[in-house]
Amino acid sequence: MSDWVHNLPVPLMALAIFGFTYLLAIASFAAVTVLATGERAKSFKAISPGMLPVLGIIFGLFVAFTAAQVWNDNDRAGTTVSREASALRAVVLLSAGLPAEQGDRLRDLIRDHVEHAAKVEWPMMARQQASLREAPAALAEALQLMVSMTPQGPGQETAQREIVAALGSALDARTQRIIVSQTEVNSVKWWCLYLQAICELIVIAAVHCDNRLASGIAMGLFATGVAASALLIAAHDRPFTGQISIGPEPLLQIMPGAPVNR
Repeated sequence: MSDWVHNLPVPLMALAIFGFTYLLAIASFAAVTVLATGERAKSFKAISPGMLPVLGIIFGLFVAFTAAQVWNDNDRAGTTVSREASALRAVVLLSAGLPAEQGDRLRDLIRDHVEHAAKVEWPMMARQQASLREAPAALAEALQLMVSMTPQGPGQETAQREIVAALGSALDARTQRIIVSQTEVNSVKWWCLYLQAICELIVIAAVHCDNRLASGIAMGLFATGVAASALLIAAHDRPFTGQISIGPEPLLQIMPGAPVNR
């Protein structure tokens, strides 16, 4: 689905999707109405109504399979952001066990990473332009700082080891976050979903071609269900895009403030 649709507020997205779906229904109704004359009308009426539930079930399966991907992507996105925030929070807490200079510097680097993620990476992920080519500078520097530090005593040695592990977890979570930001329902799935819906609409119109009011009501109800399904999927399609998206709030909540008093 087009980028501009994903970036619309939900009410406008609903207007676009419902409008497009109703246009398909109207076009299907008009085409069958024009063709349903003479012998063709008898042929249309000969179509078994038993096709309606079969096509409806197939459409329902398409929606279920597509929605399963979307829910899985959103769950993965939320999990990666929470895991990154949890790892960075652990780094901030463990930094209290380091010498004052290294601890303050480490918290500054975590703050820089969070600010960069919220202000730079999130808008790029929303546009699906975030890349793994460049390592996060602040986290890389924090990792180098910890690796090069010479601990004084078992307490600092333990803190160093745990901080290095937490930074590695944060780096991995960031990688997964960017990978998930590239996911979406591809165009083939959207085309198949709407093609199946069109088939159902045409069969409804053909079966009820001798009763236009019944045909219009049935097609309108089915088109509403199609549009509602498409809206639900489209609104959650890209985990970091649109009004209903995963934001950087978990990271911002753990952003370290002033240096810890010692």
